[in-house]
Amino acid sequence: METQINIQDDFDLEKIATSGQCFRVRKFDDGTYRFITGSHILYIRPIEGSLYLASCSQKEWREIWETYFDLTRDYAGLRKRAGGKNLFLQKTMEYGRGLRVLRQEPWEMLITFIISQRKNIPAISKSVGMLAQKYGARVSTAWETVSLFPTPEELDSVSIEELSECRLGYRAAYVRDAVDKVRSETLDLTAIAGYEDERLFQELLQVHGVGKKVANCVCLFGYGRSARVPVDVWISRVIQEECKGQNPFPAFGEDAGIMQQYAFYYEKKFWH
Repeated sequence: METQINIQDDFDLEKIATSGQCFRVRKFDDGTYRFITGSHILYIRPIEGSLYLASCSQKEWREIWETYFDLTRDYAGLRKRAGGKNLFLQKTMEYGRGLRVLRQEPWEMLITFIISQRKNIPAISKSVGMLAQKYGARVSTAWETVSLFPTPEELDSVSIEELSECRLGYRAAYVRDAVDKVRSETLDLTAIAGYEDERLFQELLQVHGVGKKVANCVCLFGYGRSARVPVDVWISRVIQEECKGQNPFPAFGEDAGIMQQYAFYYEKKFWH
């Protein structure tokens, strides 16, 4: 089934796919992009202007993918609202127009950003892909056979040594701890979705190896907490070098995490 979708707001598949927030997107030669969230797989390609062709029903688009792509938020309006507050961030918004902060599956985000520590994007993608291929369920589509991200149950009996075979290094022990905490419901990823931002953040910190940056990534990309700002080496450079040591993000309130994503995307492209 294919459905024609009309997206009037900022929406650039290439920028979204390469923005460092999702690590299992695939681009095909005809311009089709594949996205995965949970057990849902989407193939989407631009037709012309604001029109796209998506491999799902209108119902699935509304119920799954509108949330995933954060399409209920007006990014063009956000950019207009934020314009002029900070000259550097104004430049990053203009360059990154079309970016969206994805609302991804919290479990996958927890494990993915644990894995991301001290790794570049290709290395993260490689490890996440190996983990899915080795332990995730396989689904056949018209395009390919896809390995879903493994659930806590599917990783329950996997040892640290076996996890290490997915090029996780010292992070294998952190992933194992996350599996144990979620399986024992010491960390209930569904229940904490109802917590306010700071309490959610604190709950995530109980996983061994999850620090402030990783916890904020899970808050932002897994739970849609758009005020949270993950600070990694790139955002530290923005604060120290582009903004003369003054953190510009708190001034943007609930949009702060989205502004962080524009800045991250820009800085990764232009840093030498």
